[in-house]
Amino acid sequence: MEKPKFPVAVVMQRRQLDNRWQSEAWEPRSVIPSIEPKGEPRLLVDEGGVQQWLHPGFELLLHRDETEGYYLNVSVPGARVFVLWRLDGDQGVPLDVTASYNEGGRWLDGGNSVEGVAMPAEVFAWVGAYVEQNYRPEPKKRIKPRSFLHPKHRAG
Repeated sequence: MEKPKFPVAVVMQRRQLDNRWQSEAWEPRSVIPSIEPKGEPRLLVDEGGVQQWLHPGFELLLHRDETEGYYLNVSVPGARVFVLWRLDGDQGVPLDVTASYNEGGRWLDGGNSVEGVAMPAEVFAWVGAYVEQNYRPEPKKRIKPRSFLHPKHRAG
């Protein structure tokens, strides 16, 4: 079975800094719906010390085992798309994108550069529909307080 996917492009932004230790800062600026195939980045904006580069050809893939992460993301105000990226020479380069809060956290825990950008409305509707169709919360199991156990059944 093919996994649901949504084609997107990532916009990376480079800002000039007035700082003696660092001359510029890179960050993902946005993720936009785009059916454009993977290719070389294109300069979109170059003004006032700010450059924005379009990196086409990414896909948001939805995995059934990540539905809780999608639910956690779309169930709060300000849903995000998480962009895994790195510096390659003097250029900020996106590597992957996800809508899963959990997967983005794992990338960050692994020491990678990860930024969340605003989730476009079309992507939000698509992920939301997937969550409604596939997410089933795990039933909570009640743990009996230890004080109600017979003394011979208590550990320790």
